[in-house]
Amino acid sequence: MNTEIIGQCWNCGADLSQSDYGREADCLACGKPTHVCRNCCHYATGRPNDCLEPLAERVLDKTRANFCEHFEPSLTPAAGASPAPEDLAKAAQDLFK
Repeated sequence: MNTEIIGQCWNCGADLSQSDYGREADCLACGKPTHVCRNCCHYATGRPNDCLEPLAERVLDKTRANFCEHFEPSLTPAAGASPAPEDLAKAAQDLFK
C-alpha cells in the first residue's frame, strides 16, 4: 500500500496519501470528507463554479464529497480557504486607522 504523502486535508492540514482521497473517504484526523472541491488543485474562488477546470460540473457545496472526474489533490491545505475570523476583524479595524 502506497503511503507517500501527496496532499493535505483542506480542513485540518493533516497529511494525506493517495488512498485517503476515495469518494467516501474521510480525513482520519478531523473526519471531514477528502474528495471535495476545497481539497482540489483546481479550486479557485472567484472563477466560474470556483473551479479552474472549465468543463467541471457545478458543485454547490465545496466541502461535501462529490463525483468530479477532474479532481486532483491540492498540495497545500485549505486551498482557497476563507480567512480566519480574527484576520477579517483585524482587516476591518485597519480600514479605520
